[in-house]
Amino acid sequence: MSDATGIRSMTGHGVGEAPLGQGRVLVEIRAVNHRYLDVRVKLPTDVAEHGGAVEERVRKSLRRGRVEVQARLQGDVCGPPALDVDRARAAFGQLSALRDELRPGEPVPLSLLSCVPELFSASKEKDHEASRDAIVAATDAACAEVWTMRAREGEALAADLAGHLDALLAQLASVEARVPEMVDGYRHKLRARIERLLEDGDTSLDAGRLEHEVALFADRADIAEEITRLQSHAAQMRALLRGEGETAGKRLDFLLQEMTRETNTIGSKSADASLAQAVVEMKAAVSRMREQAQNIL
Repeated sequence: MSDATGIRSMTGHGVGEAPLGQGRVLVEIRAVNHRYLDVRVKLPTDVAEHGGAVEERVRKSLRRGRVEVQARLQGDVCGPPALDVDRARAAFGQLSALRDELRPGEPVPLSLLSCVPELFSASKEKDHEASRDAIVAATDAACAEVWTMRAREGEALAADLAGHLDALLAQLASVEARVPEMVDGYRHKLRARIERLLEDGDTSLDAGRLEHEVALFADRADIAEEITRLQSHAAQMRALLRGEGETAGKRLDFLLQEMTRETNTIGSKSADASLAQAVVEMKAAVSRMREQAQNIL
């Protein structure tokens, strides 16, 4: 189970059961988001000795998430309880002595022994190996259900992430197409500004100096490298969403950090209102993806 590929959610729930004695053991597992693997096991007293084995099975299977494991026993799983005969005799003797002192001849009902603590204990015939095998089998079954749910939710997460990635790339394409227009617009604005300043003077407009300023602006506004890196990150992300590779959650987190960096750089170079709006939409798409990626295994 732990070597399954593809997008998996860290959220999952599963219940497994196995026969034990004349009854059965049920194991319930709940998994939610967590940066690492945090396993918490709570077992009934009669099978508490197998907590280490249960945790080991969960750790081998579920990889990441905060995982809570609870078990309960149904029916006669450990055989009939054993009576501590010596303790019962001693208790009854003390009760009889107290009766003789306080009310001689008064009968002492055996039902009073039910109030004596620890008079009964688990059956000495309990099969430790059988109980271990049963709770491990129930744990494996519960883990399998968790994986099924994680896979189902993972498909939904992958579809949602793909939609946000499409939106990001659509905005990126519009930004890439708008950059040459932005540079031409800057050239026209700069020329108009200089011409207004020179309207009343005898100085003529230096075309070479104008083009030099425009070239400086174009260099500052050049986002070709950022676009290339964003497109590369997007391609790697699509591969992860198709289930190519392991530890998708951690790799997605890294890619989205880099995509955030590139998007912010594009924003800092965008001196055009329409470009700025597109960058806002890009940032929003990356933010939504980062939020969703937190739930991916």
